[in-house]
Amino acid sequence: MFEQIDKFTDQCISLTPEEREFFHSMLKFRRVRKRTYLLQEGEICDFEAYIVKGCIRTYYLSDDGTETILSFAVEDWWVSDLYSFTEQKVSNMFIETIEDSELLVIDYASKQALFKKIPKFETLFRLLVQRSLFALQRRFHSLVSQTAEQRYLAFVEKYPQIVQRVPQNQIARYLGVSPEFLSKVRSTMLKKK
Repeated sequence: MFEQIDKFTDQCISLTPEEREFFHSMLKFRRVRKRTYLLQEGEICDFEAYIVKGCIRTYYLSDDGTETILSFAVEDWWVSDLYSFTEQKVSNMFIETIEDSELLVIDYASKQALFKKIPKFETLFRLLVQRSLFALQRRFHSLVSQTAEQRYLAFVEKYPQIVQRVPQNQIARYLGVSPEFLSKVRSTMLKKK
């Protein structure tokens, strides 16, 4: 059950067998059906989840009910509302499974205990936050500097494992275009091939 997360952790920090065992004791395994909310707007996010298996999306709802998809996450990625989790404040986002998923979850208190007992985990989680920030910066830059077709091509190239697993209407919302427009872009691309 911990093989994947151990490989992930080993890329960032080295652990003794005792430290690894303590880390494992802080994690809870969860099996979650697709279309399950892990977090809803108005709740405080009390978890960070490592995805062993599955696909998850994070999104916001505008006042008129329009979804803005912030991210998709698949195996070997982490998912959470970092602001709500870190500050222990109410979230304004949703985290929902797209597929049946298997997660290793750490709650706020366990993460604090982990940092206290094994401070090098602060390095691991700092690196995760940095990667998340870099991804958001790249995404923001693409939204303001690329056409919808360029954004779609970049998405397909960077995340081929997501394209086949996520409904096209959700990919359109992630890219900031209508599903109809994305369909036209895809059709045009197919004709060019």
